[in-house]
Amino acid sequence: MAAVRRFSPAGVAAPIGRYSQLAVVPAGAELIFISGQVGVRAGEPAGNAYAQTRRALLAVADLLGTLGRGPESVVRLSTFVAGTGSLPGFYRARDELFDRWYPAGDVPAHSLAVVAGLARPDLLVEIDGVAVMGG
Repeated sequence: MAAVRRFSPAGVAAPIGRYSQLAVVPAGAELIFISGQVGVRAGEPAGNAYAQTRRALLAVADLLGTLGRGPESVVRLSTFVAGTGSLPGFYRARDELFDRWYPAGDVPAHSLAVVAGLARPDLLVEIDGVAVMGG
């Protein structure tokens, strides 16, 4: 099966952040829908936006691992960050993991929304996504 293609085409507005504008999934590939992952674990301190982003992204990777897949199978992420003050920590953690997971720079399509709050006051970051089997 052909690989997922992630890219930002020439001739359109360039991305304003670290994401691909398009992700093309090969025909016949199964899609994996990943529910929102948060960076807070029972019995552990919630931590700052950096720690929560790191935990949430690693949770996405762990879930994919249960299916024999890894971060390379992600085609799209959506991130919700509580308040603009959480953005520097989010960017730092995301960039560290993306540098490791996508060394060629073919990062997933990605939307980022700054929100007033998430489901609980201690939550600063929530990340959901779509991945592909066999691509």
